[in-house]
Amino acid sequence: MSHATFSIFDFQPGRTVLERFRIVKPLRQSGLSAAFEAEDERDAHSRCTLVVFSGALFEGAKEVEQFRNTWKPWTKVRSPHVPAVREIIALPQRGTLLVVECADGVPLKEWLRSRGPLSPADARALGLQLVLALEAIHEHELVHGDIKPQNILVAEREDTFAVALVDGGVTTGMWSAKHLGEHTALIGTPFYAPIEQFSGESPDKQSDIYNVATVLFECATGVLPWPGKTMLELFQAKLERGEPSMKRRAPKSNVPAELEAAIVKGLLADRRERYMNAEEFREALALAQA
Repeated sequence: MSHATFSIFDFQPGRTVLERFRIVKPLRQSGLSAAFEAEDERDAHSRCTLVVFSGALFEGAKEVEQFRNTWKPWTKVRSPHVPAVREIIALPQRGTLLVVECADGVPLKEWLRSRGPLSPADARALGLQLVLALEAIHEHELVHGDIKPQNILVAEREDTFAVALVDGGVTTGMWSAKHLGEHTALIGTPFYAPIEQFSGESPDKQSDIYNVATVLFECATGVLPWPGKTMLELFQAKLERGEPSMKRRAPKSNVPAELEAAIVKGLLADRRERYMNAEEFREALALAQA
């Protein structure tokens, strides 16, 4: 890899970038970043994840610098469910490279495809780990911004499993760097986003909670809380004042009433009626019968 230029093609398996990271394999890619598993040859070949952002995402050096600065607080987040950001490295052509702890597991979306809906006990166990991840993130006044099955990794451990929440801070970092303020076009994934984001509100702690509640509803029933495939259909469905019903959406589901209530409180149309923080959500899940 040249020190003067770089492209995503420099991150091919077997290559070494920055005279330090040997690329093992690609992990995931979105419209904003690409992630690769690598070995850090300066650290006894320890495994890590490299998350690459192209400079083409930004309009100038100031935006790039502000984007990189948004990652500094993430280096302080400590949780077994949130891979730590180790370093923020400037790449040529205004690119940015995050060096992150490597998390084991497969995406939740893939895991569910092979297992089907989770048992109530497993859905609650998964939810408790995700909410602990939120508590660790929110403690530093940070927001994940786009929680969905694609960026939740599940690693099976004998008779249990461990969850890691990855790719946090990407959408919120872009939002901040581009000075989008409190309102702009929807950023995030509409299927998992709260109604207020459809009108352009920025992601916040409550939207993270809403994301997790949506994921848990899907894990427990096999379907999303609302019907609809288009933005308009989803918007109209999410405007409904009533609570989403697991029995209505998945008649064969058998989720205990207490656990369903704990999940759907995070999905109410009026944000004032939802959980105020992740700790409230965790306590409700912990007390719910599964």
